[in-house]
Amino acid sequence: MKKRSLVSSVLAITLLAASISACGSSGNTAKTDAAKEGESASGKQEEGSEAQATGQGDASTATVVIWSPADEKGIEDWWAEKIAAWNKEHPDKQIARQAIDRADSYAYENKITTATTSGDLPDILFVDGPTISYYAANGTIVPIDDVYTEEDKKDFMPSSIQQNTYDGKLYGIGPTESSVALYYNKDYLDAAGIEYPSDTDISKAWTWDTFYENAKKLTTKDYVGTNIIMDKGEGLIYALEPFFYENKADFINEDGSKAEGYVNSKQSIETMEYLNKFIQEGIANIDPVKDEFLNGKAATLIGGSWNIADLEKSNLNWGVSYYPVANDGTAVSPTGDWTAAITKDSKNPEVAKEVLQYLMSSENVAEYASAIAKPASRTSSYDKMSGWDEGARKLFKWQLENTGKARPSTPSYSVLSQGFATAALNVFAGSDAKTELDTVAKDFQEDYDTYYAK
Repeated sequence: MKKRSLVSSVLAITLLAASISACGSSGNTAKTDAAKEGESASGKQEEGSEAQATGQGDASTATVVIWSPADEKGIEDWWAEKIAAWNKEHPDKQIARQAIDRADSYAYENKITTATTSGDLPDILFVDGPTISYYAANGTIVPIDDVYTEEDKKDFMPSSIQQNTYDGKLYGIGPTESSVALYYNKDYLDAAGIEYPSDTDISKAWTWDTFYENAKKLTTKDYVGTNIIMDKGEGLIYALEPFFYENKADFINEDGSKAEGYVNSKQSIETMEYLNKFIQEGIANIDPVKDEFLNGKAATLIGGSWNIADLEKSNLNWGVSYYPVANDGTAVSPTGDWTAAITKDSKNPEVAKEVLQYLMSSENVAEYASAIAKPASRTSSYDKMSGWDEGARKLFKWQLENTGKARPSTPSYSVLSQGFATAALNVFAGSDAKTELDTVAKDFQEDYDTYYAK
């Protein structure tokens, strides 16, 4: 297997970073003042001692260095508390964290790429879920199957294990998950005489046909029937991929080496054409206005679990139901979030494993997920969290446990994701679905065969 050159590595990761949406962000990409205040408390070592920054203390101390993006205050406070507690309890095994700002272009991803080349990676590295296969295939991170017991692994959401597994080995694990469902404006459905879809019985969820027909009925001169465009990058494959899975279409083969006959299969083309009807018929906008659903400009929304907080603060009369299911009842929903991995350059890999066990304990995961208002990655964590046993949060949790499916696992994921986004937007603008998806398959294969074929 050929490994990417520094230039191609920077390009691949930068392309993927450019496409990462709310589904995969570790929080606000532009830090708030609160997050900035939280940096020093959280153990940001760029301002600390050189020994801490490099992970080299005195001979009797093993320092585990962690890199993760700077986040909102709640998460920075979590880091500060957990690091302080660990360091007090383990004077000979210390944690030092660098909270890196992602608001400055692709500073975080570029820092990882530079460190990979120079051999200066930290012990533990947080990366977005879809990039696990890339880093694993290029030897940047190492397997961590022995960090968690089989009982622990069963406690993590199946989608979390799926997302972080490459070539049969577990390479990462994260504290939170994400999901997408169908939000609806109750007032608009009432005006159109449409019955609310269920939030407790997936057999009463809207099917593809129902979703399409209702979105048409809900479209008026003042608002569109639905919003299916999360963003024009990673949000396209993340939020729309389940439609393809529900139609028995895969983007790549099982080992992640081939896209021809998958992303451009008959079923994939049918699915793209189905989605295109919403755009071509004016049922959904290819360029949605900001907060289109929240501002009453869309009657329904294919939206994420992170939308709940803003909706709860609003005056909108809203509800939520399951991600639309196939006409035959097949149900799939999106998953994925940031995850922690141990790097090839770890100076203290055994201690790093202990730190991972500590950070991702059921209690710590519960506190992290609560601080950022995201679904926890561990089932047992919900026993320690409030609000997840009813309403919208309960629905998202149910989807993660029952219908969640991670995005494709392949070291050429960045090419696949960018290619799919381009193809979808071109189709929505009038291009032929088969032609566009054929291009995705071709570009994927060229990248995979060049860098990863054995």
